Amino acid sequence: MPHRNRLSSLLAALLVAAPACAVAADATPGLQLEWNARLRQETVDDDAFARGADATTLRLRAGLRMHAASGFDALLEGEGIAAAGAYNSGANGRIDRPAIVDPGGVELNQAWIGWRNGPFGVTAGRQRLQFDNQRWIGNSGWRQNEQTFDALALEFAPRKDIALRYAFLDRVHRVNGDDALDPLARERALSDHLFNATWKPGRQQLTGYGYLHEDRDAAGASSATWGLRWSGSHPVGDAGFGWTLETARQRDYANAPRSFSHGYWLLEPALTVHGVTARLGWERLGGDGTHALQAPLGTLHAFNGWADKFLVTPADGLDDRYLGLGGAFGRERAGARATWQFAWHDYRADHGDAHYGREWDASLGVPLARGVNALLKFADYRADGFAADTRKLWLQLEYSGSHRSPPRGTDR
Repeated sequence: MPHRNRLSSLLAALLVAAPACAVAADATPGLQLEWNARLRQETVDDDAFARGADATTLRLRAGLRMHAASGFDALLEGEGIAAAGAYNSGANGRIDRPAIVDPGGVELNQAWIGWRNGPFGVTAGRQRLQFDNQRWIGNSGWRQNEQTFDALALEFAPRKDIALRYAFLDRVHRVNGDDALDPLARERALSDHLFNATWKPGRQQLTGYGYLHEDRDAAGASSATWGLRWSGSHPVGDAGFGWTLETARQRDYANAPRSFSHGYWLLEPALTVHGVTARLGWERLGGDGTHALQAPLGTLHAFNGWADKFLVTPADGLDDRYLGLGGAFGRERAGARATWQFAWHDYRADHGDAHYGREWDASLGVPLARGVNALLKFADYRADGFAADTRKLWLQLEYSGSHRSPPRGTDR
């Protein structure tokens, strides 16, 4: 069967089989218009370049969501990005400037149909996928053009405390956009099988996962990652103690051209006092000097510093020890309060004793009105043997909203 026809055949089978077992759903049928506008100014000063980069980008995203009484849902969503400035977008050939991966363009972002009946749900088509904390599977939502997947996703929740997920990925549409100069940066043909099982007893959550990633366009990226994640929280007087423990093993899989086996682990205790949460973290991504553990489908900007120096794990691996602080302050405005975050990272090699560098990050988010938020964000990476000193500054204004049309026959 031709590669591009596999997901179409799965979708056709879903449409034929689902009506035979669908029952009335609880949600109200109707159409909903959804939109998001995000204006961002990003400035990068990277000592590896003689000149810095600056980008002003405006992302407009709009979608029409449908819900039917039979349990079917569908979403059709497009986006357009207008861009100006002096920077390397990956599509404009400005390699003399630092990269800011927010190219201009117009694209179809999501187009899927889903069906839900009680504990069972299925979604087929181009869609946003987020598993757990998005370390391994995510949409990279920080970028103006998010990462989406042509996929068939299944969910089954036999009890309130148990959730089972499976997804078959046929293609990934990457954040670099359809006009990226490198064809492999635009999209990749996949044959991925994602398994995820979660149990939530009380204030704890235990998740086991297996992510079998076969990249048909870049065999060197193929891998199988199996892991276990345990997180939870416990009140201690007026404070709260939390924790996250995770371990995984990544090996060669499918068409991978070489054999490898790398370990991963995360240790992150947290303490919340008077609304301020402090986290101590130790994350380790294994490497052997010639190859290292990777997370090619994850939301990587959220991990290992906002300067994005470790989107690709160095061959010697990565040892990231960090401190994070965050909380909310001020009066509630438009249903939310202002938030702040601060983080400090110390980066070392997993293989050998090299010290890569240090970084500190800070952000301030302020709600201006319902659905309107402003963000100021900064990252400062100081190199010590890996890459070059880099500073990044973001100013952002974002507006999200929706409007639901009542079903026919109802009062307006």
